[in-house]
Amino acid sequence: MEKIITYETLRNFAYSNDKIVKRPIKGVVLSFFGLGGMTMYSVDTVEGRYFAESGILYVVPYTNPWAWMNWQTVCYTDEILDVLFEHYELPDDLPVVSTGGSMGGQSALVYMVYAQRTPIACVANCPVCDLLYHYTERPDLPRTLYSAFWNEEGGVADVLKTASPIHLVDKMPDAEYYIFHCTEDKAVNKQQHSDRFVELLEEKRNVDYIEVPDRGHCDLPENMRELYLSLARDAILFKD
Repeated sequence: MEKIITYETLRNFAYSNDKIVKRPIKGVVLSFFGLGGMTMYSVDTVEGRYFAESGILYVVPYTNPWAWMNWQTVCYTDEILDVLFEHYELPDDLPVVSTGGSMGGQSALVYMVYAQRTPIACVANCPVCDLLYHYTERPDLPRTLYSAFWNEEGGVADVLKTASPIHLVDKMPDAEYYIFHCTEDKAVNKQQHSDRFVELLEEKRNVDYIEVPDRGHCDLPENMRELYLSLARDAILFKD
């Protein structure tokens, strides 16, 4: 299909804080939904206002709720950024940071590999890092992964590896990585996902692993939530 997103129709396809962001625009923070996320925002969000104060565009693509950063989702996100970059005449080297939790964390990591504009940092909360393992982790998951990748050529394992951060470690770009994971996560097993991913990634890239005690899936306490947001902000404000 031809590209149909324009600045005039952008609010049908993504949330952006561009109406309130302070000028000049210093960078972009992308935030990806977790599995099943379908929210559309009619007013500016807390996060949108937070980043606006620092001159940072905050963008939430309204992706398929079962997207798993398949190729369509990569292109969809690129198209949304194209619209904003063109409308505001932003330079192509404007820094972008990729963020999200759960499936959104997986999406944030996978987008690092395939993005048209490679992000300078990734901040992920309780990310799904091994899609092959996750396929077997809960009974509600196979249908979502099949929905996302059914039209890809190849066997299940080979296809899932194309969007599985653990299997993409060698392709992760030179960037800053911040991985949060709650120790009592029952939805995305910390040992099978972030523990393994960080161990592999830290051999190749700069990665900070923030293990959050006594909290469940993506349930960051206020101080950790503040840290999560500030790491995304500061990656842009204090870019070398």
